[in-house]
Amino acid sequence: MNRLQTGTNYNLTALALRSILFGYLLLLIVLPLSHIFAEAFREGWAGFWHSINKPDATFTLLFTFFLALFTAIVNAIAGTFAAYVLVRYPVKGKTILNSLVDLPFAIPTAVSGLMLLILYGPQSPIGSWLSERGIDIIYAVPGILLAMIFVTFPFSIRAVQPLLMEMGKDKEEVAHTLGASRWQTFRKITLPSLWPGIASGFSLTFSRALAEFGSIVIVAGNIPLQTQVASVYIYGEVESFNLLGASAVSVVLLFFSFSLLYLQSRWFAGKGRDG
Repeated sequence: MNRLQTGTNYNLTALALRSILFGYLLLLIVLPLSHIFAEAFREGWAGFWHSINKPDATFTLLFTFFLALFTAIVNAIAGTFAAYVLVRYPVKGKTILNSLVDLPFAIPTAVSGLMLLILYGPQSPIGSWLSERGIDIIYAVPGILLAMIFVTFPFSIRAVQPLLMEMGKDKEEVAHTLGASRWQTFRKITLPSLWPGIASGFSLTFSRALAEFGSIVIVAGNIPLQTQVASVYIYGEVESFNLLGASAVSVVLLFFSFSLLYLQSRWFAGKGRDG
């Protein structure tokens, strides 16, 4: 009798937990996404296509896509290098460095944009010096890239760091004793084990850069067909009460992000079967 009652209680608890999970996902993800899609296709495929085929919408989507792609590539390389140094080398003040790595997560993105504006703006010493030489950072593409790179920098480091800590140094030390250089050891021994973390950091960085708003709205200038990114474009469409146009561009961004995350999951699943 006690076993039967215990089993019943367990089943009821499991059912309650699953219901809470599904309800949570329904309210926070499924319902908002479904309404975005419903609004984007409110006038059918023709209305959706018209919204994303406008010159300013097409520009902002392609512009944002390539900036996010560049950001993901830069942070994948820099993040892997930074993680390797933090894990493999005795660095003074490592605790402080680790805290600095997470700083972009902790501060509001608008503050990130303000920092870049103060540092590289036309009124700052660095900004004015660069401007005199024909190099514009703020209200130009370099400022947008700096903002994207800054706010997404921790993703790659935190994705690669645990893999380095888990694999240890044994294989690398064996390779050194057999005469391999540091670069050969890293390329043939360390790097293959880091690809899952690099891929995860890349996809998270890309998706986050696509959606960045707070810092970019300060440093980009929001100039249509020049420096306007998708998130700022969506905000402008909402302010103009064009919810269909905002939703259509949002759906394209969702497609970019979901496709990359899906491909990453398929790749991980394939690697798991191969292993």
